[in-house]
Amino acid sequence: MLTKDEILEKLKEVTYPGFTKSIVDFGFVKDIDITEDLVYVEIDISSSAPEVKQQLEDEITKKLELLKIKKFDIVIKTPTIPPRPAPTTKNITTGIKNFVMVSSGKGGVGKSTTTANLAIALAMNGKKVGLLDADIYGPNIPRMMGIENEQPEIEDNKVKPILSHGVKVMSMGSLMEEGKSLIWRGAMIMKAITQLLRDVKWGELDVLMIDMPPGTGDAQLTLAQNVPVTAGVCVTTPQKVALDDTKRSLDMFEKLNINIAGIVENMSGFICPESGKEYDIFGKGTTDELAKEYNTKVLAQIPIEPHIREGGDSGKPITFYKPNSQSAKRYLEASEKLWDTIEKINKEGKADNASIQPTTPPGVSACSTNR
Repeated sequence: MLTKDEILEKLKEVTYPGFTKSIVDFGFVKDIDITEDLVYVEIDISSSAPEVKQQLEDEITKKLELLKIKKFDIVIKTPTIPPRPAPTTKNITTGIKNFVMVSSGKGGVGKSTTTANLAIALAMNGKKVGLLDADIYGPNIPRMMGIENEQPEIEDNKVKPILSHGVKVMSMGSLMEEGKSLIWRGAMIMKAITQLLRDVKWGELDVLMIDMPPGTGDAQLTLAQNVPVTAGVCVTTPQKVALDDTKRSLDMFEKLNINIAGIVENMSGFICPESGKEYDIFGKGTTDELAKEYNTKVLAQIPIEPHIREGGDSGKPITFYKPNSQSAKRYLEASEKLWDTIEKINKEGKADNASIQPTTPPGVSACSTNR
């Protein structure tokens, strides 16, 4: 007959997901009871994630089967999460009907280009659109929208956004000297974003498109705490290394209770300017499975096209200046899908994300990044 020590030794081979230590080393094995007909194993873990529980249950089952145990009962206890109290909606702006957060897990994937062209596409379809460049450290929107040399006016003690291509635009890049760096801590970033929302005279808008800095930090949390974000759009490229970071961005939307409107797969193929033929040099269609995983959709697959780069550098966005190009058509189609999703969310009732607070994993302090 098996002993508890033999079972415990076998359980030492079960590592806790995401770590190198076993469930025994962590002290998660709370009870082992052996009778003639049954082996009972009780585990008490620190995570409430169902996927962690399922993975552990599968691994423990395999180990017990190797010991030729025919009948066993595995009980895995997880922390009880108290229900979140109903939040009070916070909105420090007035007159803006919808907010769309455009984010990415990493930089260099074309997030600002996507935001600018989606904003213009919505405006071309008759919507009242604003574009807020919340990428404080790297504000590229002024150049992309052709307003890098324009200074905003002050009206009624508020900053008046600059009108460009039918879109009301505001960026930190329009309020500071060109080429100067901002060496700010998180608190300053949070304050700047709050002021860009509250102290800009946006007027009546159907939607405010917000170009976020890459990642999942202070800027994203500040926005979610100060306005009821209607939906989030994630921009990525087809490579797996980009998709790894995209998962984090999508996970952030879920944690902040922000509806995911979809994913834009940027640099998806290359359109040869001479032949018009499209080549999948970086891959294509890799975001389809990711969209299914997060119960959303791919809004568009935007190819690499020289006119996109040229338009971004010269302040002549491709959607406005070359509306018949393949990329412009895809941006327009993406904007239509995005607006349909916004209307659906409004009809069903928005998720209220305004009272979200920062969280840390169980057992990890807010100031520690070490396991």
